[in-house]
Amino acid sequence: MWSSLSLPFVSFICLSYAASTFSPARPPAIPLAVKSPYVNCWQQAGSDAETGGPGNGGYLAGEWPTFWGGQILGWTGFIRVDGVSYTWLGAPAPSPTLVTQTSFEYTSTRSTFIMDVGGLATMNITFLSPVNPTDYERQSLTFSYLDVAVASSDGASHDVQLYSDITAEWASGDRTNVVEWEYGVTGDGADAVAYHQFHRQTQQIFTEDFDMTEYGDWYWATSNVANLTFQSGSDVDVRGAFRTNGALANTNDTNFRAISDDFPTFGFAIDLGSVGSADVSTLFTIGLTQASAVQFDGADGVVSVPSLWTSYHSTELDALSFFHNDYATATGLATTFDNKVAGDSNAAGGADYVTMTSLAARQAFAGTQLAGTTDTPYLFLKELSSSGNAQTVDVIFPAHPIFLYTNPTLLKLLLDPLFINQESGKYPNKYSMHDLGTHYPNATGHPDGKDEMMPLEECGNMLIMTLAYAQRASDTAYLSQHYAILDQWTQYLIDDALIPASQISTDDFAGALANQTNLALKGIIGIQVMSAIANLTGNATAAEQYSTTAHNYITEWQTLGTAMDANPPHTTLAYGMNDTHGVLYNLFGDKELSLNLVPQAVYDMQSAFYPTIFEEYGVPLDTRSDSAKNDEQMLAAAVASADTRGMFISHIATWINETPTNRAMTDLYNATGGDYGSGLTFTARSPVGGFFSLLVL
Repeated sequence: MWSSLSLPFVSFICLSYAASTFSPARPPAIPLAVKSPYVNCWQQAGSDAETGGPGNGGYLAGEWPTFWGGQILGWTGFIRVDGVSYTWLGAPAPSPTLVTQTSFEYTSTRSTFIMDVGGLATMNITFLSPVNPTDYERQSLTFSYLDVAVASSDGASHDVQLYSDITAEWASGDRTNVVEWEYGVTGDGADAVAYHQFHRQTQQIFTEDFDMTEYGDWYWATSNVANLTFQSGSDVDVRGAFRTNGALANTNDTNFRAISDDFPTFGFAIDLGSVGSADVSTLFTIGLTQASAVQFDGADGVVSVPSLWTSYHSTELDALSFFHNDYATATGLATTFDNKVAGDSNAAGGADYVTMTSLAARQAFAGTQLAGTTDTPYLFLKELSSSGNAQTVDVIFPAHPIFLYTNPTLLKLLLDPLFINQESGKYPNKYSMHDLGTHYPNATGHPDGKDEMMPLEECGNMLIMTLAYAQRASDTAYLSQHYAILDQWTQYLIDDALIPASQISTDDFAGALANQTNLALKGIIGIQVMSAIANLTGNATAAEQYSTTAHNYITEWQTLGTAMDANPPHTTLAYGMNDTHGVLYNLFGDKELSLNLVPQAVYDMQSAFYPTIFEEYGVPLDTRSDSAKNDEQMLAAAVASADTRGMFISHIATWINETPTNRAMTDLYNATGGDYGSGLTFTARSPVGGFFSLLVL
């Protein structure tokens, strides 16, 4: 499901930049603080002027960071060296001379910039958004780190002061809303943390404006060191104070006002003193606390579900202090995660595959939020950019490989709310629901049954993902628990899978079509999945019946959906349309679950066919348009021959480095030219978790 939004243009300073290196690629947008649907800040890099103005090519200084939707998020950084100020983050006006960016590198959790400051000093600037799939306490905290290390680069010592601020623009999608704020210090001694806290004055729980949250408290924090000064006030006053004095006034503006009224700004300045060749580091924390995460229609009716971090920390300040002082541990965990993703990806698909998975990790996880309690945790997902739906089944499906790879239980936590709502009688249709709510964070279901209708798609998805979790977690009890509704969905597939009625698939933007070959395959695989579930739960007779049906259907499907007279032969977009084709990504479920339902000849046929239809940046979804889906290409690539798989990976990695798109990586683009596909600006979505498909086979 998708919608179109009108979004503000991005401000930037028109400058020429000295060349920076980019490793392993220059992505369309660089993740800065990317941790949740609301803590989701990027630096636009691509050149596409169609969706909010061009990026500047991947340079940190001279352009404002933005929310995933394109709205400016004020975030500024200055440095003074021997009394001369430079800008290292943002696009303030007036702006001191920009530092010179010499390199950029990203991993699964980090974005690191190296800056030259007038030939006098070097800055190592690291944005770290932790990904802790098996540590629910750390993963539940929607905070992110900024670490800035400064050292002399010319052999002499220099007098250095460092500054950074954020503005109230983070607090609401409506810049006319009034914000209030305070300054404080929590903790004692070396663990003391100084913070600016701000929030919308009139809180609107479970409400968004242009996809930005309208409730909760934002924090901008740093260690409360002796040489720290702070100030809140207008952007001009706070930034001007640092440029003039190298320090701030230790004053707190009390004139609470609208976000766009003299832009309330919350700054920190640190006097680093005389800096020599050894790094001097300063750590900042940015993030959001919300006591309640989502509104959920579960077994006991509509309830407010707490953010999971509240089970570990009694107050917001406890959570902030823990996160900020956890940096040494966090960096170690991040390095372990980065190395695992890079090592496994390189072994499976080479350097280009590392380019893909490392960029996808933060983005995929940032579409989710841990909620509930330690006894009953949930993982809620927002369908970012394309609709805003909560817990969209056909968004979870392409994303699910990253959850299987990092912690299969996370997939269960995504599926649980869907099962609870439907098994409680809250959904009237016999097939699986499409999503759990029209707009996140309201997972209030569809008691009228009028959600977007994707019956075959979602029944197949739920069956496949449920077995995928149970296999990897050895949790047969989960299959028994949900056997009745899984069986109900299978009955729908028996009726509709072989000869699908006119309906949409996950690629709803392409429109409805009867007898879709790829969609039929998902449904037939779903029936075989139910056979495996029946076997695992002691229902041998049902298992045999389902398996017989699935095998009969797959035999017929090969005849109905294959253009055998083509050269080379291939499956079709729909039965009888032999001059059409599509990416047969639903083969993935058969291989993922080791069902051995689909004959190897089908895999070999598609592997031989795809190389004949590659375009500049991959294979179009089907013959109806030039639009390509990188997540679905990777599902197909994972089950293709080694040579064909390598072609998919190479084309997508090249696209990442060359695309003109300028927001958080889209999963829908034109196979030729690489711009946004089908007139839609999909961005920041979790389906890029499908890049990890090769790592779960």
